[in-house]
Amino acid sequence: QVQLVESGGGSVQSGGSLRLSCVGSGRSFSNYAMGWFRWAPGKEREFVAAVKWLSGGNTYYSDSVKCRFTISRDNAKNTIYLQMNSLKPEDTAVYYCAADSGVITSQVLQASAYHNWGQGTQVTVSS
Repeated sequence: QVQLVESGGGSVQSGGSLRLSCVGSGRSFSNYAMGWFRWAPGKEREFVAAVKWLSGGNTYYSDSVKCRFTISRDNAKNTIYLQMNSLKPEDTAVYYCAADSGVITSQVLQASAYHNWGQGTQVTVSS
């Protein structure tokens, strides 16, 4: 059984930084895609970033976070990170880690492609 545990959320002022972590357990993630989605009140769940373990560890970002956020992985620890810089109030949301095997490139940005989710961590950015 796959378990994902996020940490690192918190409250920061606009322009600040946070680093989220997601630790996976329960199996090998060698052929998994892992990513971050966020959900703000009154909005739809939104793709943030993802990384594929295989395929050279390709990374993917939404346009809204590109150049501000960086996703990375630590294979030995089954962990992915999301370094968030230049945070804006509109980044405020609950951030969820997601993982699944066999996610093809065209599906990486789709929440429906992931069947394993963490409990979420709150990120609040004040102006």
